[in-house]
Amino acid sequence: MSQNPFQYSGKLYLIPTTLGTSNPEEVLPASIKGIIEKIDHYIVENEKTARRSIKQVDQEKNQSSLKLSLLNKFTDPADLSSFLTPCKEGINVGLLSEAGCPGVADPGAEIVKLAHQTGIQVVPLVGPSSILLAMMGSGMNGQSFTFNGYLSIDKKERKQELKTLERISAERNQAQLFIETPYRNNNLLEDMKQILNPATRLCIACDLTLPSEFILTMSIMDWDKTKVDLHKRPTIFIIQKDI
Repeated sequence: MSQNPFQYSGKLYLIPTTLGTSNPEEVLPASIKGIIEKIDHYIVENEKTARRSIKQVDQEKNQSSLKLSLLNKFTDPADLSSFLTPCKEGINVGLLSEAGCPGVADPGAEIVKLAHQTGIQVVPLVGPSSILLAMMGSGMNGQSFTFNGYLSIDKKERKQELKTLERISAERNQAQLFIETPYRNNNLLEDMKQILNPATRLCIACDLTLPSEFILTMSIMDWDKTKVDLHKRPTIFIIQKDI
């Protein structure tokens, strides 16, 4: 029998949430409710939205029993270790993302890293990932793709980044994914129409898992003839230039 590699009995559960106002029963496995029923300690990005997400899944959950630690851009890195104290005491902790899967394009990656370094078992749970859903629906190279996060706000730098990603895509036969702050989506789309090769394919995957979901892949040339409003709508952009 192999030796248990984990130092503590408490586990860190990575608990996915919905990508918007969709019904949790339609996009989350039933097992998520069972996990939330048993966990009172959570690491979250925003207390209000975390409580709402938990209540959506388990309406009978006693909100006063919840012990929430905030992990966001204002969190002091020195506080992270204390977030995992319950695990060291044999108590399970849940890591909750604002939307989708924790640790992916999400500050929760830091606490997951620390859990591994501390000897705490990490348990990722199944749930919606906008990145994977967009890739699945794009028709682009699912064997090789890169998520690049946000592009530069500076227009000149963003132009260069787009040209670089397009070049890498052709050289490696690799799909390139990125996102933008929702209120700047339309501006980014206009930039791509002007900057990228007319034959380069662009997938726009918007409002994933919501009633207003929109996924479409066309050439830049065809997008230039198409009207679509992405303002304030969570969107994944994927480009691929064929060799």
